[in-house]
Amino acid sequence: MQRRTFLFTAASARRVAGAGERVVVGLIGCGGRGMYVARHMRDSGGALFGAVCDVYEPNRTKAREWAGAQARAYGDFRHLLEQKDLDAVLVATPDHWHAIPTILACEAGKHVYVEKPLAHNIREGRAMVEAARRTGRIVQTGTQQRSAPHFAELAEIVQSGALGQVHFVRVWNYFNTYPDGIGREPDSEPPPGLDWDFYLGPAPWVPFNRKRFLGTYRFFWDYAGGYITDFGTHRFDTVHQIMGRDAPVTVAAAGGRFALADAGEMPDVLQVTYEYPGFILSYETCSLNAHGMGGRTPGMEYYRARGPYDQPHGMAFYGTNGTIFAERIGYEIFPEDDRIAARRKNVPDATPQHARNFIDAIRGLAKPAAPVEAGHRATTVGHLGNIAYLTGRKLVWNAQKEECDGDAEANRLLGRKARKPWDLVGWER
Repeated sequence: MQRRTFLFTAASARRVAGAGERVVVGLIGCGGRGMYVARHMRDSGGALFGAVCDVYEPNRTKAREWAGAQARAYGDFRHLLEQKDLDAVLVATPDHWHAIPTILACEAGKHVYVEKPLAHNIREGRAMVEAARRTGRIVQTGTQQRSAPHFAELAEIVQSGALGQVHFVRVWNYFNTYPDGIGREPDSEPPPGLDWDFYLGPAPWVPFNRKRFLGTYRFFWDYAGGYITDFGTHRFDTVHQIMGRDAPVTVAAAGGRFALADAGEMPDVLQVTYEYPGFILSYETCSLNAHGMGGRTPGMEYYRARGPYDQPHGMAFYGTNGTIFAERIGYEIFPEDDRIAARRKNVPDATPQHARNFIDAIRGLAKPAAPVEAGHRATTVGHLGNIAYLTGRKLVWNAQKEECDGDAEANRLLGRKARKPWDLVGWER
């Protein structure tokens, strides 16, 4: 992959934080998720925040007040990257702004924690992996389930053969947003304090619309990939961890916008079938119903459950000896017979451990739990599901070449030409 010369070079890398030193971090993207992860990094006792950056002044001001008097505030992340005392950055921007700050931060000699999905598209993700390798920087993906001990337990159970042969896996994300979805609003002037052109960045220019900003940007192709790349990426990564495979060989999808008439562009029902070596993965997302798998066990807690019966998000591993239902806050094992014992466990979300792991990795105390390559592989699965939906064809995925065999249209959707002046990476091979 060709790339342009970036604004920074790895020669600008400064010291490596030692085991007894606090890591100085810059926050790029000061919304809800960015602040949530930043708090956990600081609460770990190993980090302090020396800078914050956001294109929206109200978010920037709140983050600066939280970070403390030592922190500088920026509206342009490139100026933040010039700050010499920063060891690392936390990138918690909308998806279309993940790749460029991550790559430039690596070139500036800084380690990176970047929220999931890793990138807006597959070509960007590969460029991020290459930047991390080229510069020797740690790039941690914000797939915090990698830091959850109960998923390591499940990986051991499945890979040991205790669940028997597992040839079918399900992943689902359900939300009932009927009938209004994200709603609609007319185009308008940007709110005070927002640099709208900078917010759009590499995406095509469009007039400001509040639905394309903050909490609802994920429903537009220009900035994201919908629930399958947002919620799905976490679970694809866990499937890879548990099943010991990290790339499908074929992908087929069906779905559509059947009932929602909102401003969003994503299908309100999407089902994707992935063939992996040795097993089939079925992914489902539905915005018209929140029941999901359904079936609740008394005393168990379920992620984002609202009604008395729903399981709106989850994973199921179907083995010849039993079945595992799993989520980020617990799991259940249902035996087929006495070859495996029934088991249930509830646990807290692993974001605090994941944030601490990143800081400890910089200090040389741990290995990163979710390295950039793993994040790229998981994110790719969601993007391929969207590409199969958009083309209406079954794709044959060549994981070595990272392209779809014999499908020029699908391969064009692996990346996009960024809007100038943000065309910093050569997206085409």
